[in-house]
Amino acid sequence: MSGEKTRLVPKRRFPEFRDAAPWQPVSLGEVSIPVNERVGAKKLTPVSISAGIGFVPQAEKFGRDISGNQYQLYTLVKDGDFVYNKGNSLKFPEGCIYLLQGWGEVAAPNVFICFRLKSDYSNGFFQNCFESNAHGKQLKKHITSGARSNGLLNISKEAFFGVEIPTPSSNEQQKIADCLSSLDQLISAQARKVEALKTHKKGLMQQLFPREGETQPRLRFPEFQNTGDWVEQSVGEFGKVVTGNTPSTAQPAFYGGGIPFASPADISDLRFVDQTKTTLTPEGFAETRPIRAGSILFVSIGSTIGKVAQNVRECATNQQINAVVPSSKHSDDFAYFALSQASERIALLAGRQAVPIINKSLFSSVRLLVPKIAEQQRIADCLASLDALITAASQELDILKTHKKGLMRQLFPSVEGVEA
Repeated sequence: MSGEKTRLVPKRRFPEFRDAAPWQPVSLGEVSIPVNERVGAKKLTPVSISAGIGFVPQAEKFGRDISGNQYQLYTLVKDGDFVYNKGNSLKFPEGCIYLLQGWGEVAAPNVFICFRLKSDYSNGFFQNCFESNAHGKQLKKHITSGARSNGLLNISKEAFFGVEIPTPSSNEQQKIADCLSSLDQLISAQARKVEALKTHKKGLMQQLFPREGETQPRLRFPEFQNTGDWVEQSVGEFGKVVTGNTPSTAQPAFYGGGIPFASPADISDLRFVDQTKTTLTPEGFAETRPIRAGSILFVSIGSTIGKVAQNVRECATNQQINAVVPSSKHSDDFAYFALSQASERIALLAGRQAVPIINKSLFSSVRLLVPKIAEQQRIADCLASLDALITAASQELDILKTHKKGLMRQLFPSVEGVEA
């Protein structure tokens, strides 16, 4: 027994708790009160829960309100209540639990299990425990089968409330909650900074590029204010347009080298693509259509159509990407920003079909307004500086998130130490 208790001590403890008793496993039934009140006649927002995100309105998640106006059959959930979604996901294979905050009151589907903590237990402590999935292995013991056809895990309310969570004294709970809350505030502030920079960039691009029906931008650098209209050109006139291809996957010798092979999965919200999930050997690269460094990669097929990036190194792409290799008359960086600014408009050319596609011919024919190369480079340099600020701020945000993840591993004991 003493061995088990030893394992219920976190690796890092605040000084005032270093000599305190080991954490004790307590069941959710001991620490909480079930929430079963029905919504009744109230007109409340029907919500769902998305793993990794939390509460979202049904209309946002599903594109419509799926409650069927049967609000009286929904559970009334208030700020401070926890809700367990029995749907499994990659991040939360045993389902996820989130704390409702800032919503007031909402209507939660009856398939969710809802509860609120008793006064001696900290919402912040348990919120971090649940969102880190620290309860997952204990929860798994109570799930009697895998996901059923409706996507819900087979667990009863009685079994759910039997799940045990390693828990310290109320004072230590609050100390941990306060520490992590302070870190959450830093993360939220940094996330707002990143979003503010992105919003500023979007607004600036709308000023630096002509609006529809106009031939000059609203905002122009002083040295170019009297240089006249921008000229309309097709994407094909920017340079060479190359549709990628895939070397034979039946040839293992073609893959696993050091040459990037870009696919839509490698193109995110970041500007540059350097490392790719799949790489080619020189033999595999010889089977492709090489794309020089600094070109623009435009996703032209599939659900992420319209995504744009620039390759840092010479690479190849698969057939879902049209690459633009700008000529010497055009700035690589300006071409990237011009295509980024027009990406939504270009994506609409795919129309509504099961697999949206913009072929090379259609993509090459897209018309864009272009200034002389000196102004192109001036615009590109300005936006590149802003991109550098966004990248640095995003990296700081990632560092804070990684720090919190590591700190939580230190502040919570391993669930391996909890035995039935």
